[in-house]
Amino acid sequence: MDDLWTLDPGQTRTVREVHAAIAAERDVAYTTVMTVMDRLAKKDLVVQEKAGRAYRYRAASTRSEMTAELMHRTLEGVGDDDRRSALVSFVADADEADLAALRDALARVEGGAPAAAPGVATPSDDDGGAPASGGTPSWAV
Repeated sequence: MDDLWTLDPGQTRTVREVHAAIAAERDVAYTTVMTVMDRLAKKDLVVQEKAGRAYRYRAASTRSEMTAELMHRTLEGVGDDDRRSALVSFVADADEADLAALRDALARVEGGAPAAAPGVATPSDDDGGAPASGGTPSWAV
């Protein structure tokens, strides 16, 4: 997914191109990448387009959109009290930059559009939604 998220809108990659990008950083079999790409397509996380005898792929959503969707799905089946507790726990662990981004997002949703603190990215900056911890999400290919 990381490789596909680097593409400009409308661009696609073959499995071979994705494999080459990943193989530059770590040892991975071509067939493993092909299997993962196929599974991601079946889960509608990537768009698979036939191009001759091969398939071309692109992310179905941005990293930020996918992260938000995962958060929504996680909270969807939780009761109101547990949901509030989970949100409070999440915010309690946030650093100042994340808190500033949350304040800005809330202000936007409520109708205002305040400027963020200097050096703090806002959701509109769309940095791809990279985790603040620098970790790689489990769906990253």
